[in-house]
Formats: sequence, C-alpha cells, structure tokens
Amino acid sequence: MTHHRITPPLFDAGWWPPARRVPSPNFGPRPPNTPIELLVVHSISLPPGEYGGSYIDQFFTNQLSAHEHPYFATIATLQVSAHFVIDRKGLATQYVSVDDRAWHAGRSQWLGRDNCNDWSVGVELEGLEGDTFTTEQYTTLSQLTHDLAGAYPIRHVAGHSHVAPGRKADPGPGFDWSLMHQKTASLSLSYPPELLV
Repeated sequence: MTHHRITPPLFDAGWWPPARRVPSPNFGPRPPNTPIELLVVHSISLPPGEYGGSYIDQFFTNQLSAHEHPYFATIATLQVSAHFVIDRKGLATQYVSVDDRAWHAGRSQWLGRDNCNDWSVGVELEGLEGDTFTTEQYTTLSQLTHDLAGAYPIRHVAGHSHVAPGRKADPGPGFDWSLMHQKTASLSLSYPPELLV
C-alpha cells in the first residue's frame, strides 16, 4: 500500500501558516478579477528606531494610544495595515489575508498602474529607513516570497519608495536588494532595474 504524503497548502484562505495571526480591521475587498502581481517591501518601527514590543500590533489594529509616546500622537488616528510584518528576529505576523486588500501603499503607482493596494501584497520589515536589516528578516522574507509566488501570480517586487516616490522613502538604502534578488532568483521576478547594479 502506497502512502501519499499530503502537502499542506501554502496559504489557508489567504493566511500564511508560519505567521502569527493578529487580524486587523483595516482591509477591504480587492477589485473583482484583479490578480495579485506585486510585492511591496516597507519598513516600520514604533517608536521610530525602537524595536520589539507590541506597538505595531496596536497600530494596525487601531489600538495605539496617542499618549504612550509623542510620535504616536501624529499617527494614532490613522487606519492602516500591511499583510505582514517581519520583526528583527525573523518572526512573521500577518494582519490581513492575502486574498484581501490591505491599506499599506496609499497613493501609489507602479508599471503605469495606479492604486497598488488593489494588486499587491504589503510586507513590512521592522527597521528604520537608512538602517540595515537582519539575516533572519531576509530569510523569512525569502521564504514568504517563495510561498507567495507559489500560490499567487506575483511577478514584481518594489519598495514603498518606488511606488510612492517623493512621499515615502522606505525601506531605505539599508535594504539589500541584491541579496533579496539573489534569494529569489529562481522565481524570475522583476525588480526596479536601478537596484541591481
């Protein structure tokens, strides 16, 4: 009798099994018949330059107190989310199903198409614009990218600064695009050409 090993799905209703789940209310439906083709890389730290703690969870679930830190008073009323955050230790947290539209890119355009939120997945790396990221973060980001490309028609990767130039600067010059490209080379994804020199 032959035993067939059952391979678990890469995603369960848009949720990635390796990630911790903290569902955010900040999402909506994607437009009908809109393939998910773009991965947008961001960086975030709350307060800026400080790592760890639960402030990112609070921010993406509308529970951040404006009184906890002076910076929070400027962002506490925003309703935003990303699909994923990868912390400095490489732990992934998912806030929105990939099947839904997270509110991460804002006013944006890539490859002549507006409204990147409609057709993208947003991944935040815990970090500061201009600072570097950890080996563990690149490892998890690579695994996530491979699984996304295996389950969705992801074809392009760009930074928040590329889809919202002049308005956003993350993930910043400390992000190693060449390393990301090398770790995902087998996927034949398109990257902004100037990053790979």
